[in-house]
Amino acid sequence: MSKDIIQTELAPKAIGTYSQAVKVGQTVYLSGQIPLVPATMTLIDGDINAQITQVFDNLQAVAVAAGGSLADIVKLNVYLTDLAHFPIVNEIMGQYFHEPYPARAAIGVAALPKGAGVEMDAVMCLDS
Repeated sequence: MSKDIIQTELAPKAIGTYSQAVKVGQTVYLSGQIPLVPATMTLIDGDINAQITQVFDNLQAVAVAAGGSLADIVKLNVYLTDLAHFPIVNEIMGQYFHEPYPARAAIGVAALPKGAGVEMDAVMCLDS
């Protein structure tokens, strides 16, 4: 089975040795997104609400580039430097996702790249 590398200018460029996403068959593995603004490659200004929103926007851009949408995500991992922000993730996630929701994990971490407060990665399954 072949693999396709997904890349879009509408999401931040990879800042390491990884791809924005990799498609294998109808499954797409989306790399972790932090709240970088694609045009500037800097963290978005603002509070955790702005950070979470930017991460969902970045994931959405990669999902679309892969031929899908956030509705095709079946597993979402959320990494937070402060788990007290988890209710905010739920609130903002409700603006991007509708039932049936993907499976999800929320993990508290000590630090994230570039001092971000949130990072998310996902697995997406496309219709055949």
